[in-house]
Amino acid sequence: MQIAGATVLVTGASSGIGASLAPLLAERGATVAIVARRAERLAQVLEQCRTHSPTSRMYVCDLGDTDAAEALARQAWDDMDGLDVLVNNAAMPKRRHVTSITIDEVRETMAVNFESPVGMCLAVLPRMLERDRGSIVNVSSFGGRAGILNETAYCASKFALCGWTESMALDLWKTNVDVRLILPGAIDTEIWDVPGNDEAPFHGELAPPEVVATGIIDAIEGDRFEHYLPDMKGIAEFKTSAIDDFLAGVVAFTDDQRRE
Repeated sequence: MQIAGATVLVTGASSGIGASLAPLLAERGATVAIVARRAERLAQVLEQCRTHSPTSRMYVCDLGDTDAAEALARQAWDDMDGLDVLVNNAAMPKRRHVTSITIDEVRETMAVNFESPVGMCLAVLPRMLERDRGSIVNVSSFGGRAGILNETAYCASKFALCGWTESMALDLWKTNVDVRLILPGAIDTEIWDVPGNDEAPFHGELAPPEVVATGIIDAIEGDRFEHYLPDMKGIAEFKTSAIDDFLAGVVAFTDDQRRE
């Protein structure tokens, strides 16, 4: 898949990774459709996109409403005469100790971070297969490969998205629909400051969202399925080979962060 000339739908585009990705896609020659809840912020991103791609457009939608998310994906397909790429980037944080989290908070997190991207995938997939081309990019998290303290619901949603994306790649292996999995690490976005969450114990360096945005473009135009951005694959591999050491190390690292 080449970005130049492609039509791309990007969710979660009013800030962070999505707000960095959408104008960059337009600059590279794509026509972009962007989605988020905050109309004013989204309009600012659209203005940047239209500098390079005048026919780019925006959709205001709460992706916690999974029916609305599916309907939006179909509408964007019709409005843009087909989509070449779907980037499921929207997500919400949920930092809460497991003894305090409620089942409603778990359901809300799963709806935004897992059910919504799945619904949007299923909305466009039959059309991509019928047209015999397309690319689906699911933005999970390093927290979809390794547990994070006080983030049970968030990690559950991101682990689920990883599993869905891997199995979808297998099911579509012999088709011309590409599947890509993006695993961002600690990125400098609003996810750290969303009200209603416990304070994040991590106080280390944050990578700029442009690292992930450029990595997503490389993933779309490249051949590899999985992309750690920045590269934390070694930590994930250590976790799978020495889970007890990993768990003890995470707790010790977090305790050190809290003391600083």
